[in-house]
Amino acid sequence: MDARKIRLVQQSFEKVAAIGVPAAEVFYAELFAIDPSLQPMFSNDMGEQQKKLMSALTLVIRSLDNPEKIIPPVQRLAVKHLDYGVLPEHYTFVGNALLRTLSKAFGADFTPELRDAWIEAFRMLAKVMKEAAYGVSSAKVRRSVA
Repeated sequence: MDARKIRLVQQSFEKVAAIGVPAAEVFYAELFAIDPSLQPMFSNDMGEQQKKLMSALTLVIRSLDNPEKIIPPVQRLAVKHLDYGVLPEHYTFVGNALLRTLSKAFGADFTPELRDAWIEAFRMLAKVMKEAAYGVSSAKVRRSVA
């Protein structure tokens, strides 16, 4: 990612982070709307899960300009997700839920440029995670985020 896109994602995320858990609630509602069969993968304590999501996103987004800092924990997280039954195609659902959440949060301010920056950031993250979890290049498991 170039510096401008990183800055766009980081600045916009600060607005989402200020919303906090309610943004995570929207994300999970969107994710379960996309694929209701994912709901059993999550514990009954969705409040805790929402906090974990916001914490992970904060670490990743704030470190986009320093990826070597986040790659090892992201790889460990990806491998841990295997225990929950996460499949490569689930990354597409997560990416789409994220985009829907951001679109709702920003409305008209979710410009094509901002959307594209977020897509690039998510694809970069998903690539690292899929390679760690499945041991294959993301080209083999990649599905587009729309």
